[in-house]
Amino acid sequence: MLDIVRLRVLAAVARHRSVTAAARELHYSQPSVSHHLAKLEAETGAKLVQRAGRGIRLTEAGRLLAERAGEILGRLDAAEHELAAHVGLRSGRVRLAAFPSALGTFVPRAAARLAREHPGLALRITEAEPPEALRMLRAGYVDVAVIFRYADTAPEDNGVRLTRLLDDPSHLLTRDETGELPELADQPWIAGCERCRIHLLDLCRAAGFAPDIVFTSDDYVAVQAMVAAGMGVSVLPGLALAAHRAPAVRVRELPGAARRVLAARYGEPPDPPPTVALLAALAAECGHNGQDVRPPEAER
Repeated sequence: MLDIVRLRVLAAVARHRSVTAAARELHYSQPSVSHHLAKLEAETGAKLVQRAGRGIRLTEAGRLLAERAGEILGRLDAAEHELAAHVGLRSGRVRLAAFPSALGTFVPRAAARLAREHPGLALRITEAEPPEALRMLRAGYVDVAVIFRYADTAPEDNGVRLTRLLDDPSHLLTRDETGELPELADQPWIAGCERCRIHLLDLCRAAGFAPDIVFTSDDYVAVQAMVAAGMGVSVLPGLALAAHRAPAVRVRELPGAARRVLAARYGEPPDPPPTVALLAALAAECGHNGQDVRPPEAER
């Protein structure tokens, strides 16, 4: 019989393609991860991983087993949730993944509200950008993923259910006073994650130019520091500025350029009581009623 712990190790290695990163996620030592992989290969009689340069990659057998491991682990976690629904909110846990500026603003307030209202409920929080948060959600590693979508973001698959939390406007950041976006066509630009970079490219394209992106950083504190130092200009969402605002940076809201911040769940309703409680706390701290949005395919 396959060992669940070793399946978790294989699933983590498959996600990160790195023993070091898998060990960090699981809070294991690197030798322990390697030991579990070796034992799993012995149990299955199949070669699951192989060296690839300085890292590792999964064999065909390894990829097949890792996919099945994700399904198995997700079902185990679902069983825990169903039991928690019987127990109620006196105990149990709920797991959340959220992007950095959400963690720097409304998520801690929601966590505090949840702790006040349901002191027996344990909340686990992981920092993750939307693509990784959604992968964790589908694999059953988290119960709720706080993500964002721009108007041109490709819809998530049908299994993802979305609850609107807030609309987060975009802001133009410069060191000096400036006019309209087209006036910055010749400036060096600072860009962030893939979704934000695509949004920036679209904004500049609509203004009639392609930005010269010379610096890349997902750290909104670093981006503002670079703008304050005159190294370039950038666009940041309001949550990032609410989490940290550099006094030397000039900020101007860009009309019609907001992103939508959403709480995502995976699978068929109803949600377990701990998930419902977390959603309610998030919606309350965002000043929203927690209304579900239309299925992703309906937003095309």
